[in-house]
Amino acid sequence: MPQKPRHSRVAKVVIDKNARTLSAFDADGNLVAFYPASIGSAEKPAPSGEFKVKSVAHNPTYRYDPRFGFKGVKAQHKFTIRPGPKSPVGVVWIDLSAPSYGIHGTPSPEKIGKTESHGCIRLTNWDALDLAGMVHRGTVVDFVG
Repeated sequence: MPQKPRHSRVAKVVIDKNARTLSAFDADGNLVAFYPASIGSAEKPAPSGEFKVKSVAHNPTYRYDPRFGFKGVKAQHKFTIRPGPKSPVGVVWIDLSAPSYGIHGTPSPEKIGKTESHGCIRLTNWDALDLAGMVHRGTVVDFVG
């Protein structure tokens, strides 16, 4: 269930690839949010190391490029899916400084933490919206595990 927007400002996000979780901390190191997540896959693992939030886009348009070669996608040409909660990236895209990686929502919240993603960090739409309201350009995102 969606929550009221928080007024916390996140200074650091830690993505634990082994535990399949995302933790968000304020500038004093206090945990302000914790979410289950789907993180990467064998075909496109999530990166390791430290990156930064570049931007946040609400209701993003999804653009697929066949060069990505996602498992299960047979498209031979680029295509676009209009914004909405059933978009492959859900209702928000948090763009990271790691090229083509982001934190986003999903049309299938029941699969979070149980399935793989195409490299990105997938949260429920409501968790992605919650996080998007607390991060900003320059927020540190650290991939561990």
